[in-house]
Amino acid sequence: MQDAVVDLLDANAEHAREFAGRFDDVQDAQRPAVVSVSCADSRVLHDHVWGNDEPGRVFTCSNIGNRVFQRVDGEDVVSGDVLYPIEHTGTEVAVVVGHTGCGAVTATYDAVQGVLDEPAGIARCLALLEPHLAPGVDALPDDLGRAERINRLVEYNVDRQVDLLLASDDVPDAVDVLGVVYDFQDVYDGARGEVHVVNVDGETAPEAIREAHPALAHRIGRLWTDE
Repeated sequence: MQDAVVDLLDANAEHAREFAGRFDDVQDAQRPAVVSVSCADSRVLHDHVWGNDEPGRVFTCSNIGNRVFQRVDGEDVVSGDVLYPIEHTGTEVAVVVGHTGCGAVTATYDAVQGVLDEPAGIARCLALLEPHLAPGVDALPDDLGRAERINRLVEYNVDRQVDLLLASDDVPDAVDVLGVVYDFQDVYDGARGEVHVVNVDGETAPEAIREAHPALAHRIGRLWTDE
């Protein structure tokens, strides 16, 4: 462990040298344009996904399954880490970032199938996802392999998180909500590491998104188009 920690501290020293002058405008306040909600996965370098090297530009939060909600008194509500920048810093764009080969989606898929053997803390997170993903598991085409089923469920999960944001009274109507999938497994057409837009404000039909948002047209890609 010590070698790993030394490596981290050395990398942080380089970060401090590089970023020393970039905090002047944000030392006392922040007004990020975007809140980005990603899955907690070591292969998803959240800020790097967006090419972000500017403090105060993107408010990032990560968790198992890129969830935008938590359960309070039996009700699903928008998580505080997602809601904070919307409520307090004027952020008007929310992006849900799923990724190919998602372990949380895979485990939830297995849980829906009745196969689950995880410690209590992980099981609790999967239990939050399960009721939202179960209808998608039932709707999957029968002729797909396991990896194909998981990657379609990744999109389905992103869609459900977008829906939860759009349905919440805590999220103003003026907030734009985008759902994307980060691909490092060469599942979509495009370069490895690209983000593919699968949902804009609840619209999932690629042609409809292209028509409404022509600037996004070349970044739209979706596996599951017949929900």
